[in-house]
Amino acid sequence: MTIAKKAQTLIDLYEAPEILRVVNVWDVVGAKAVAALPETKAIATAGHGIAASFGYDDGATPREVMIDMVGRIAASVSVPVTADLDDGYGDAGETTRLAIAAGVVGANVEDRLKPLAESVAVVEAIVKAAEAEGVPFALNARTDAFVRGGGRPVGESVSDAIQRGRAFLDAGATAVFVPGIIDAYITRQLVDGIGERKVSVIGLPGALTAAAYEDLGVARISYGPLPQRVALAALQELAADLYGTGVVPAGLPALN
Repeated sequence: MTIAKKAQTLIDLYEAPEILRVVNVWDVVGAKAVAALPETKAIATAGHGIAASFGYDDGATPREVMIDMVGRIAASVSVPVTADLDDGYGDAGETTRLAIAAGVVGANVEDRLKPLAESVAVVEAIVKAAEAEGVPFALNARTDAFVRGGGRPVGESVSDAIQRGRAFLDAGATAVFVPGIIDAYITRQLVDGIGERKVSVIGLPGALTAAAYEDLGVARISYGPLPQRVALAALQELAADLYGTGVVPAGLPALN
C-alpha cells in the first residue's frame, strides 16, 4: 500500500461511524505487539512515552530523535501510523515533510494555547507541506484549551476549544484533539460546536467508555502515556516479585 493510500485509510477511519480506537506505543516492539491484534486498525505514537524512554521531559524530545523513532515504528507495522509531533518543533511544515518521509501518515500537533492566528498558521503549514508531498495527511490538531486553561471557568475553555477547533478544521485539519475532558456534558457541547466525527479525546481513568464517546459522535479515542504507565507498573511489579521468589511466571508469550 502506498503512503498516500495509507493516509487516506487513516482519514476514512476518522470519518467512519465507529470511533477510531488507537493504543499509543513508544517503541518498535510495543508497536508490533499491538499491531498483531486483529482489532488494531491504526497505531498512534505517544510523545510523552517516547520522551520518557529517552530521558527527556514531555515535549522536550529533539525533533531528530522523535522522527527517527516514529519512523522506526511506522516501518515495523503495516497499519497506518499517526505520530505525536509535539508543537511542530518551530517549523511544522518541515516536520510534517520529515514525518511523511519516515512513513507517518497522520499526527497530533498541539497549540499550547498560543495566539489563535499563530496556531492556525501552524495547521496551514502542515496541510500545505502534506499537499506538496501528495499525501492526505490526517492532522489531529490539538488544542490545549482545557489542559492549559488555568483556573478560568469551564465555559470559557469550552468556547475557546470550539473557536480554535473550527478554525483548525477550516485550515484543513482532519480532526480536533481536546485533551482534558472526561464527562458527557462537555463532550456533547464540543461535538455540537466543532462537528460530528471531528472531535478526538483521550481515555483517562474516570472518563467515559469508548462506546459512550462513540454514541456522542466522537471520532477518535487515544490513551497518551497511560499504556506505558501500565507496562512500567507491570515491570516494576515483576521486578519486586523477582527480588522475592526469583521465579519468572510461566506461560509468557514470546512477544519480543
